[in-house]
Amino acid sequence: MSESQYVRAQWRKSSRSNQGGACVELAALAGEIGFRDSKNPAGPVLVFGRGAVTDLAARIRAGLHEL
Repeated sequence: MSESQYVRAQWRKSSRSNQGGACVELAALAGEIGFRDSKNPAGPVLVFGRGAVTDLAARIRAGLHEL
């Protein structure tokens, strides 16, 4: 993805966030999920496939701590 696509992406924080700015934000990108630091929206974006993010979320919900 180009940097301009990250800028246009619709970034979201968890509803459990305290809105203090120290959060991870997520955005749906073309077949992937982007992660960035809410304190530094112009900073780097980590991008993972949707399957990897879905698997990680399921493992967290299940209390699994090993990858």
